[in-house]
Amino acid sequence: VPLAELSLMNKLIHTSLVESQQHVEILQRDPSSPLFSIKTFEELPLKKELLQGVYMMGFNRPSKIQEQALPLMLAYPPQNLIAQSQSGTGKTAAFVLAMLSRASASEKYPQCLCLAPTYELALQIGQVVRAIGKFCTDIKVNYAVRGNRVLKGTVLEEQIIIGTPGTTLDWCFKQRILDLTKISLFVLDEADIMIDTQGLSCQSIRIHRALPKSCQVLLFSATYKEPVRAFAERIIPDPIVIKLREEELTLSNIRQYFMVCQSSDEQYKALCNLYGSFTIGQVMIFCQTRRLADWLSGKMSRDGHQVAILTAELTVVQRASVIQRFREGKEKVLIATNVCARGIDVQQVTTVVNFGLPVDQEGEPDFETYLHRIGRAGRFGHRGIAFSVVQRETVRLVHKIEEYFQTTIKQLDPYDMDELEKLAA
Repeated sequence: VPLAELSLMNKLIHTSLVESQQHVEILQRDPSSPLFSIKTFEELPLKKELLQGVYMMGFNRPSKIQEQALPLMLAYPPQNLIAQSQSGTGKTAAFVLAMLSRASASEKYPQCLCLAPTYELALQIGQVVRAIGKFCTDIKVNYAVRGNRVLKGTVLEEQIIIGTPGTTLDWCFKQRILDLTKISLFVLDEADIMIDTQGLSCQSIRIHRALPKSCQVLLFSATYKEPVRAFAERIIPDPIVIKLREEELTLSNIRQYFMVCQSSDEQYKALCNLYGSFTIGQVMIFCQTRRLADWLSGKMSRDGHQVAILTAELTVVQRASVIQRFREGKEKVLIATNVCARGIDVQQVTTVVNFGLPVDQEGEPDFETYLHRIGRAGRFGHRGIAFSVVQRETVRLVHKIEEYFQTTIKQLDPYDMDELEKLAA
């Protein structure tokens, strides 16, 4: 799945902040310069209309990344910043607050420009602007995205422009309706995706070069690996960097088991025994193919289970809708192919079932996919449990996974209800 689609799905499903235990690191060019952090939104120089918007969004206190980033974003003189943090930790709300704070309602021209890698992500950011800026009625937003056609000679009166790099370039240099010399705040969202998508980084750099030297630049990214760092240096020399360390997937807090069956029908019976023994809140079941996912979904639905299915054939908005319904508990079981194995965080999930193990084209274990699959059950320090329901000829793959990860996967008898109930307890 493209990174941009994963990012959009995470933006759509994270309606509340993820409480991360990760440590915040701050790198700055002048170590002697004082750094400030805040514990409440009232400590920030925010207009009362913005505070109202923040509380309407359900943010009672700043997240970890917001505690450190917001004082820097709103400081005078303005400071350039790179903020790295995974989805759901409050990055979008932070830079939206910065744009709404910097925009002057009395000036009827674009002052803040935000670039996102896709049309859908741009619209999603716009929804956050509208929600937080609900009471800032004089500040308007326009979208430099495909489908939003504006005539040459149009005078833009909106203070905030959110767009994709290609259309924004057209507005600036072809149609000449967006004057970059008047932009005082430039936000680049999802920098890691910009780098990964052909052409976007060059377009973003070209836009940045046309901005005034005094323009504040805020760059946001889910990762801060070498390509992001090198890209950031081309956009912003010597920025302050705030890093919320990426959470590493680990097997240490996940108990792993496997069951051996003779056929897919027997695998299904084992799955039903498992599901019946556990008072499972919500479970994710992974299948190697869409065909297998469809078969399993149909069988479970006919047996009265509330089941959702997630495959690559769905549009990104459909996928986000499926995940959102699952998060809200409208379905207890989410059956997925590997489309959902990485990047999607549903905190209520503590149990993952592999209905067959992930394999590569040679039929050998796909270790990375296995890690990401069962990692869904141990997010943000939670303890989880993972079951692999396999056929006899693939038991060798279980032992290869044990050897690769230096871990133990205990065998269970799929029909030993006493053992399953002990585990559940």
